[in-house]
Amino acid sequence: MERTESGAAPPALGVGMVGYAFMGAAHSQGWRTAGRAFDLPLRPVLAAVAGRDADGVRAAARRHGWAAAETDWRALIAREDVQLVDVCTPGDSHAEIAVAALEAGKHVLCEKPLANSVAEAETMAVAAEAAAARGQIAMVGFNYRRVPALAYARSLVADGRLGTLRHVRVTYLQDWLVDPGFPLTWRLEREHAGSGALGDLGAHAVDLAQYLAGEPLVGVSALTETFVRKRPRLAGAAAGGLGGGAGSEVYGQVTVDDAALFTGRLASGALASFEATRMASGRKNALRLEINGEKGSLAFDLERLNELSFHDHTEPAESAGFRRILVTEPGHPYLEGWWPPGHGLGYEHTFAHQARDLVHAIADGTAPAPSFADGLQVQRVLAAVEDSARNNAVYTPVPTALVTG
Repeated sequence: MERTESGAAPPALGVGMVGYAFMGAAHSQGWRTAGRAFDLPLRPVLAAVAGRDADGVRAAARRHGWAAAETDWRALIAREDVQLVDVCTPGDSHAEIAVAALEAGKHVLCEKPLANSVAEAETMAVAAEAAAARGQIAMVGFNYRRVPALAYARSLVADGRLGTLRHVRVTYLQDWLVDPGFPLTWRLEREHAGSGALGDLGAHAVDLAQYLAGEPLVGVSALTETFVRKRPRLAGAAAGGLGGGAGSEVYGQVTVDDAALFTGRLASGALASFEATRMASGRKNALRLEINGEKGSLAFDLERLNELSFHDHTEPAESAGFRRILVTEPGHPYLEGWWPPGHGLGYEHTFAHQARDLVHAIADGTAPAPSFADGLQVQRVLAAVEDSARNNAVYTPVPTALVTG
């Protein structure tokens, strides 16, 4: 950690995290790293982590560097050494925890999607608006905005390098549910996850489309499908079910989508298309996007996340074409904290960048991005997708008016 001119370390920002599984591990990495890579105005301190399983949360605290462990998120919020609450739980608890933290005077970072329903997201956005008047910050964790190549892409669009936008297309493909024997986890139950591939992957796709274009989606037409409708319960696996003989499994109903396919219209009239699935065999974490405008195009592939493809359509046809930009220069977004040009970054760095931006917003008293209002807008798009799919893909408008308390 760099010292200030007076020689003293920056003031501490005590972070408390609720949840410690996949996202909890990623957020922990970000909090541990941000202050070592960047000169921050506040010093993140990993004060406490909370989880329901006492042994599990203590092990997570040791592994990821948290000073204390709690088994009740309410106790974590009440701690005097916690000024920011990081919510990394399943979606069914986001609203309760985030609103309680804001009402307790804490800053909040909440994983995406913001909530499991528009109503919950509206409640959270109202609480965040009230908290902002008290100087508190509430941000939603769409970490892919913090990929340097995508942040640079946003600057190119904002600078008019693509001109008027015509098309945005995003696909997000995974394959971890292809096997029908994969067990029924919380991500496959609507009461916990809210939706399936739509909320898990489609939320990222929608946020990136709106972020890069700089405008909201105003309507969608959608199809969704659940290809495997029953899966073995984890309790059955514990009893020998998953590997046992015929009839030994105990099955439960999958109540979310396996895949979502939808088109949309942006406020400017540009057209958008989206595909989100966890059933694309051979695809592990394939997030790809392309934006076409009157003056040029951009293309990005998460599996080559240090690269951005750019086509300048104003150049002579004889020499024009997509060119590869290696986004590792010190002048590119976030790269001032890392390595010499050509030395690539990875997935985990997006969480350090997220922590960096949130710390600066807290210290400067500026509005965070993406805000809970941004998260609410994504939630409204997801709800419109589900409404359209239930009505045979009929075009469904997306409300865009902000909720006020």
